[in-house]
Amino acid sequence: MTSAPPRLTTLEILEHLVAFPTISRDSNLPLVDWVELYLMAWGARCRRTWNDEGTKANLLATFGPDAPGGVVLSGHTDVVPVEGQDWSSDPFTLVERDGRLYGRGAADMKGFLAVVLGLVPEIAAISLQRPLHLAFSYDEEVGCLGVGRMVADLVGHFLLPSVAIVGEPTSMEVVRAHKSVNAFRTRVTGQAAHSSQPQRGASAILGAGRLLEELRRIGVENRRRGEEEGEAAGAGFDPPWTTVQAGMIQGGTALNILPAECTFLWEYRSLPDEDPSKILARMESFAREEVLPELQEFAPGAKVVIETLARVPPLRPETKAPRRQGVEASMAGTRAAGATDSGEGGDGPGRVQEKGEPRAEALVRHLPGVRAGGTGAVSFATEGGTFQAAGISTVVCGPGSIDQAHRPDEFIAISQLEACADALRGLLPLLATEAAEGAR
Repeated sequence: MTSAPPRLTTLEILEHLVAFPTISRDSNLPLVDWVELYLMAWGARCRRTWNDEGTKANLLATFGPDAPGGVVLSGHTDVVPVEGQDWSSDPFTLVERDGRLYGRGAADMKGFLAVVLGLVPEIAAISLQRPLHLAFSYDEEVGCLGVGRMVADLVGHFLLPSVAIVGEPTSMEVVRAHKSVNAFRTRVTGQAAHSSQPQRGASAILGAGRLLEELRRIGVENRRRGEEEGEAAGAGFDPPWTTVQAGMIQGGTALNILPAECTFLWEYRSLPDEDPSKILARMESFAREEVLPELQEFAPGAKVVIETLARVPPLRPETKAPRRQGVEASMAGTRAAGATDSGEGGDGPGRVQEKGEPRAEALVRHLPGVRAGGTGAVSFATEGGTFQAAGISTVVCGPGSIDQAHRPDEFIAISQLEACADALRGLLPLLATEAAEGAR
């Protein structure tokens, strides 16, 4: 006789997930193995996509038919490091205190994953008319490196889903727009010399300083322009302009040696309607026309190399769907790129919409547990832009607060997990017809 699949509560699942130290620099495979076994026990069809080294994997699990439309519930498995943080308890042991659950990733975003997995027995017990995909990625915290492969696999092997819900911590408010993130490493190569003879070399640190000053000017210009144009320039965003910053720098070997090398990391976060390539082009031009000539006057072999580390697309406010499309009709979709309309609902997720509510927002904001209010826009980035770029209507909505993410004593309120469970439980009838025969 076949044993029954395991039934675990959301808190029990979260305890398991937090115990996996899935810091982005390390493998997430032990967590993926555990989650996959759990999902397959409940009848999910699972697929993996891998990083180049085979040390990390995305997990895509599907319930329901191979049909157009349906919903993707998306979250990442990796967490940020805990080194240098003063925790009150072991960050990889879930601790409950005063209605809060403490642990690395509790808010960002293993809490959402635990809610989704906790509902799997209910998902398996109903007959789904539309598919439900659970998408768990790697390396979100270091530039959303894994999600692109997972979305490509999803679009390549399934009929295109209609809606993606990315469960990043938004306190269960619906976010429909976020900025892009563009991250770079700049290496400046000069020429070493004794500091008493600077004309015999070229300081890579001073060259980097010139580039950093240009980056500062760009930031000041963006801020002034944003303040002059007001809220209309970046409606809902805080701040309402494209921001730039340099986060790390390294160079030099001794005070009395002109540094031959200097490396710094920098980023900018662009408003969704701005061309993110313009700042990079300006920095490359400044390096070529201003910095290199100064360095090469004394060091002909001097170089400036700007390397792209990550480009995370923005989540753009979506154009509107036809008014005749209600929530149920929004579950209809189209086949992947190049295929014909599904014929149900009449409007695929990639089409230009003109009236009514955006598909994902119309679906999510009426669910129980979802909070009204907020600006609908955030300055942090998520994997939502990647789903949207593939033609899937996308919103970000999940339990917990981003204010608690990445901090020591990270926590999520149990009430937030309960609200998220209510919302996702309210989603299931929209995907289902009736209870599967024999389900308990």
